[in-house]
Amino acid sequence: MTQVIDLEKERQEILNAFKGLLRATKNRTRQDTQLIRKAFDVAVEAHKDMRRKSGEPYIYHPIAVARICAEEMGLGATSIACALLHDTVEDTHITLQDIEDLFGVKPRSIIDGLTKIPDVFDQNTSIQAENFRKMILTISDDLRVVLIKLADRLHNMRTLDSMRPEQQIKIASETKFLYAPLAHRLGLYSIKTELEDLAMLYTETEVYNEIQSKLKSTKDVRNRFIRRFVHPIKEALLKEGFDFDIKARTKSISSIWRKMQDKDLPFEEVFDLFAIRIILHSHFELEKADCWRVYSIVTDFYQPSPERLRDWISTPRANGYESLHTTVMSPQGKWVEVQIRTARMDEVAEKGLAAHYRYKENQKDDTKFDRWLAEIRDLLENPNLSAMDFVDEFKMNLFNDEIYVFTPKGDLRVLPTGATILDFAYDIHTAIGDKCIGAKVNNRLVPLSYQLQNGDQLEIITSPKQKPTEEWLRLVGTARARQKIKTTLNEEKKQIAEDGKEIVERKLTKYNIRITPENIAVLLRFFGFHSKTDMFFKAAKGKLDLSKIREIEQNNGQLLLERKAGGGQLKDKHELDVYPKINKKEDIIVIGEEFKNIQYQMARCCSPIPGDNIFGFITINDGINIHRINCPNAENLQSKMAYRCVKARWATQGLTERIAAIRLVGIDDVGIVNKITEVISKELNVNMKSIFFEANDGLFEGKIKVLVYDTEHLDTLMRKFELVEGVKRVERWVTADE
Repeated sequence: MTQVIDLEKERQEILNAFKGLLRATKNRTRQDTQLIRKAFDVAVEAHKDMRRKSGEPYIYHPIAVARICAEEMGLGATSIACALLHDTVEDTHITLQDIEDLFGVKPRSIIDGLTKIPDVFDQNTSIQAENFRKMILTISDDLRVVLIKLADRLHNMRTLDSMRPEQQIKIASETKFLYAPLAHRLGLYSIKTELEDLAMLYTETEVYNEIQSKLKSTKDVRNRFIRRFVHPIKEALLKEGFDFDIKARTKSISSIWRKMQDKDLPFEEVFDLFAIRIILHSHFELEKADCWRVYSIVTDFYQPSPERLRDWISTPRANGYESLHTTVMSPQGKWVEVQIRTARMDEVAEKGLAAHYRYKENQKDDTKFDRWLAEIRDLLENPNLSAMDFVDEFKMNLFNDEIYVFTPKGDLRVLPTGATILDFAYDIHTAIGDKCIGAKVNNRLVPLSYQLQNGDQLEIITSPKQKPTEEWLRLVGTARARQKIKTTLNEEKKQIAEDGKEIVERKLTKYNIRITPENIAVLLRFFGFHSKTDMFFKAAKGKLDLSKIREIEQNNGQLLLERKAGGGQLKDKHELDVYPKINKKEDIIVIGEEFKNIQYQMARCCSPIPGDNIFGFITINDGINIHRINCPNAENLQSKMAYRCVKARWATQGLTERIAAIRLVGIDDVGIVNKITEVISKELNVNMKSIFFEANDGLFEGKIKVLVYDTEHLDTLMRKFELVEGVKRVERWVTADE
């Protein structure tokens, strides 16, 4: 039956949505309203015959994106107009010249930037990476392009339920992998949190729903606790004459899940499920003093934890974030996080750099964000960095918190948490980094691997004989240091490759083969290399059997491509027909059924067993690896190489035994290992593959690999372990190693 669409009703709903957008646009002038109305009219006309996958008129999407820009980011009229127009050039008859004629040069530039960035992730990994690189290029050109793109992604995530399940997982994974960290770096904490929660809803649905349900069931208890906690603080602040608001913010589902995983806690033992935020309406010159006065009042009532004081007022984060955080003990014995900030700081915290730049005439220092931009420009301008490498290096710089360290002269340096001696050395100068052999930290000698702590004072020790090695790449925590090390290594590699080139050319001459670009190209494909530098480098290192060249057919000194020689491969690795043949009618691999020409195996990183939710990842040479949906590597695989992920399920459960790993933690006592092994061998008659126990300070940790039939079998075993006296925690154990 054909659905009848009430066009007049839709038209009225579109107008109402536009009126809502205007109401959300703060401090707009008459000219602002005219600009936004003009952009709206152009967008409505351009998209008039288009509909989204949900069936609703397409124009709802640009209106929603524009409202996010206005309401949740606090952007101005130009950005709002561009958000309304962001899909017109790509999807309709409107051209960039039309945009310039109607709205001017700046809107054209922003729309051009948005049009050049397709949805970041494409079917081809390198194209995905290049698209993301294009988007980041716009940060240093016009930040509004990236902000509008983030608003676009947020609305797409809010309406993701209309997409197919496999598309939901792909889009959610890439959102968690890159968009949420990018929002974090730009100071858009509310948007970052919502993106993470929405991504978790589609990638770990069961866990999300379980935590959401438990939050709802404990809401009343939480609210009563909050009222009792803030009451004395309110009374004291009113007595001191402060103008303030107090908010209680329940922590996001994704952050609660992270804490449960990081601290190895069940939901019931995560005490800091919420934070108290005190927002002061203070004059700019009194902001810092007022925040510290309020801190003093709070800590008069509740005992603070000195280790958990975070002063981002004296030293704001790179994205402009300012706040004073402390964690205090309530009379009920629960830790409570209290955030103290002014209304100006709160707007910057919620709306990120967009708000920060509105206030920056009052700020003395924008150098931190400028320094971050400089690092990104360094990455973008590095000709030796592939698009894929850029994505990996860029992501390193997104989520890190900051530490503050000092040179011997007392100069302050800001580095990300986890930075090492080498990061500090390269932050000073490339030459110092390349020759670094260690450092004195607080007058104590430390190795290159030493991780810097807040307040450290460093003196770098160098040697003219020192030079970077591949190992150094694992010792650094900043993209800048990693890039500088790679550049030095690549230069050295090129020099060695020159020697290798001479070796290869001598061998070709010996075999009466002409030294031509065509013949070198044949050798690249024969030996499976993607660059001449790599091949020549291996030759110089003696790791390439050049005698195999004789196996390639030749004619008058020209190597022939037509036939495959016995000892090598004439097709590029990625051109070989190595992907398993999956019947096009099949959209799922059923594990346990026989498939001709399909080779699959269980991924070692997560060891799936029947009953686990799984997916398949098509490898280059080893068929299909079967991973658990919540595998540590799943997010990376599904976001960067979604086109190589296939759906999978188990045929039946309990067909064969498979390896599962269990981690146990408890009180160290005589005979505890014997009690545990008796459960395995005597009570349940389970075969054990390996066992490892270690004890420290009265506690033990054990890791056991057993053979089980399915998740039900594994759960039974784990429940038995929980009953053993002295065992305090039992969990499935996975590693991130492939």
